[in-house]
Amino acid sequence: MNQITKNIFNPGTYTNNINLVLLILRLVVGIFMLTHGIGKLERLFGDGPIQFADPLGVGATASLALTVFSEVFCSVLLIIGLGTRLAAIPLFITMLVAAIIVHSADGFGRQELPLVYTTIYMAIAVLGAGKYSLDYLIAGSRKH
Repeated sequence: MNQITKNIFNPGTYTNNINLVLLILRLVVGIFMLTHGIGKLERLFGDGPIQFADPLGVGATASLALTVFSEVFCSVLLIIGLGTRLAAIPLFITMLVAAIIVHSADGFGRQELPLVYTTIYMAIAVLGAGKYSLDYLIAGSRKH
């Protein structure tokens, strides 16, 4: 495997306490974000016209699809700890766009939660999934 692939699946090397905290963090933030994404997934495949913010100018349907990809697919990857560092990037971007563009005129009260998520996803992207993840199993299988 090349260096980029090794870095994507690198779970990090931490103490058991940190590995447990990373697991809890991934599970909680993944499940919480998944609850937001499921509603958007239903909206994406539901009847009627799609009405969704288009902060990047790609169209409401594309914006919704990108958000669903991030909030559903990437959240599931985070929960199971597969490609965790890479999966955290679309989530980070989605929450940054929500805070800075979508809720720019709504004040800090509406920006606060997306900014908290942004910070968590940045930490996960840097730290990796930890020992209790599929990334760890993949990284371990490549050492032999």
